[in-house]
Amino acid sequence: MRSMLRTRTLTALSATALALTLTSCGSDDDPGDKGTDTSTGTGGDTSASVKLPKLDGQTLEVAAVWTGPEQENFTKVLKEFEKRTGAKVNFVPTGNNTSTFLGTKIQGGKPPDVAFLPQVGVLHQFAEKGWLKPLGADAQAQLDKNFDAGWKDLGAFEGKQYGIYVKAANKSLVWYNTAAFEAAGLTEAPTTWKDFVAAAQTLSDAGSPAVSVGGADGWTLTDWFENVYLSQAGPEKYDQLAQHKIKWTDPSVKDALTTLAELWGKDDLLAGGRSGALATEFPKSVTQTFTGDTPAAMVFEGDFVAASINADTKAKIGTDAKVFPFPAVGDQAPVVSGGDVAVALKDGAGAQALLTFLGSTDAAEIWAAQGGFLSPSKAMDQSAYKDDVTRDIAKALIAAGDDFRFDMSDQAPAAFGGTQGVGEWKDLQDFLKNPKDIEGTQKKLEADAAKAYKNG
Repeated sequence: MRSMLRTRTLTALSATALALTLTSCGSDDDPGDKGTDTSTGTGGDTSASVKLPKLDGQTLEVAAVWTGPEQENFTKVLKEFEKRTGAKVNFVPTGNNTSTFLGTKIQGGKPPDVAFLPQVGVLHQFAEKGWLKPLGADAQAQLDKNFDAGWKDLGAFEGKQYGIYVKAANKSLVWYNTAAFEAAGLTEAPTTWKDFVAAAQTLSDAGSPAVSVGGADGWTLTDWFENVYLSQAGPEKYDQLAQHKIKWTDPSVKDALTTLAELWGKDDLLAGGRSGALATEFPKSVTQTFTGDTPAAMVFEGDFVAASINADTKAKIGTDAKVFPFPAVGDQAPVVSGGDVAVALKDGAGAQALLTFLGSTDAAEIWAAQGGFLSPSKAMDQSAYKDDVTRDIAKALIAAGDDFRFDMSDQAPAAFGGTQGVGEWKDLQDFLKNPKDIEGTQKKLEADAAKAYKNG
């Protein structure tokens, strides 16, 4: 039996508070000289918050889903670890099917030393199989010192601590091109779903592709669904569906899909129409919102959008690119959190040392200075963040303490919520292709969920 995941409502991140802080923030291109030159070498820097062992001559492998700018930013964290320990660290991208990639490596006897799992469900499955190594004392000490209980719980399974959630995400944000809004005469960010769809129509009528959707990556579509569902159905239903205590044929799912169809069913509101959205991967969904002759006006996704804006466009966050909370469908705007948990797949001092470093404020501040990163660490220096927008998102996340809702698909077994081409990812892609087939989509979702959860 997989353990029951505790989920909570992220009450601290109110739509009003975020709207006031995020849409008014200016850009801060100077990261405060924090984390941009943090090399301390292997000896004697008293400013370091964590002590690491000498690992000269050792080679470690770390695997994660990140590519492009996200990978480049993380590599700077690994370079600092190399300088402090003398070890060499090789990064291996897993592709979107993280559990399949890692499972094959493990079963073949060649697992990486450390891996980042983007789904809580995968951590549970790997722990059940005996594939994960519990945290050592030093890594546990960093976890206890720097993270609230809610994040610690997410990295545990059946009483044992296996992982550290060193990278978090607020997945309830809509980023927008300020020039497109100005050209369409829009002076305020929409706060309700009705206003959001109306704004999209206004933008489209003014000549801008209204909403850029990265439908080629099915995980983005699960995030769309989760935000609509949480706001419309409420947190209790959200928890029930996340644990498959109610079926995907439930009327609440029909309501959410019907709401999504109000946007997805209108080709003129999607950049490239439905077919274009299905051919657009997440990074392109961001770049086509802030580059080109006719950029799209809005793109929905988490705080990590900032990494692509900074690396792949000339837009400045806070001026050219701003952000507002996902609009309220029901009484309250939703806030869905996600994250990546670092786990050890091999025994040894090297893997544990890397986990210890990743759990430290030193690593968090280096990473934060690059942009496109959010840390759940309550102890890190918030001035390390590259821009004011990200800093405000991070402060709100930390202020939430233990109160948050975690990404629903990431709680599911990977076969349903975390694998490209099957399960929820594929079913929602099919729904984007044909938003009229609500009943058929529900039936497919339920059949796939029942098979994966084995409790249908």
